[in-house]
Amino acid sequence: MLNQSAGAVAPLVNAIQSPIMTSREIAELTGKEHKNVTVDIRRMLDDLGEDALKFQRIYFDTMNRQRTEYHLDREHTECLITGYSAILRMKVIKRLHELEESQPVKIPQTFAEALRLAAQVEEEKERQQLQLTEAAPKVAFVDRYVTATSSMTFRQVAKLLDAKEPELRLFLIESRVMYRLNGVLTPYSQHIEAGRFEVRTGTTTESNYMFSQSRFTAKGVQWIGGLWMAHKAAGGAE
Repeated sequence: MLNQSAGAVAPLVNAIQSPIMTSREIAELTGKEHKNVTVDIRRMLDDLGEDALKFQRIYFDTMNRQRTEYHLDREHTECLITGYSAILRMKVIKRLHELEESQPVKIPQTFAEALRLAAQVEEEKERQQLQLTEAAPKVAFVDRYVTATSSMTFRQVAKLLDAKEPELRLFLIESRVMYRLNGVLTPYSQHIEAGRFEVRTGTTTESNYMFSQSRFTAKGVQWIGGLWMAHKAAGGAE
């Protein structure tokens, strides 16, 4: 029986426990190498000013060698996958829902515990509403992005993201996505190899001047859109 004060009726609510996802599971779901996922996690935790050691766990691989993985709660998992593609994000989100649904229900045993759980429910509702508010610009971006299926110039991407060109340019440079080469914004080779950019070269007819132009691929537009929206949500651009 639930203990309660006279005349009071305590709500029966489920305990809210954040599902835990491991870096290995995230790697499996997204098709990324585990070592790359752990690098993403360490970079994220460093940006958040959090101690990565709190999330580290030890496991043994198939050859009984000691390895390191990370255990993330829902909030940190969602933060991590913000920069991933929509397809990869959806795979992880579906898995998070599965984990939540598989958690056992805990019935409060005291009136005080019931009140605490009721407060947690309200906090969860507020958190979800906040996520919807923060997601609004991302939804707007997706609506615009669906029409962008070909490669785009820097100026076109800035317009698509509703970003000021100087701010977006600085963000790309500081994030080591692009750098200036002879005054021209140029992507780092790893992003070209990842298929996020294409570089077109040529020679002008009149002056025989060699030129190159870097363009975002459709994949690159989606990728940088996720990074930019996360940057804005963190207060990095006004």
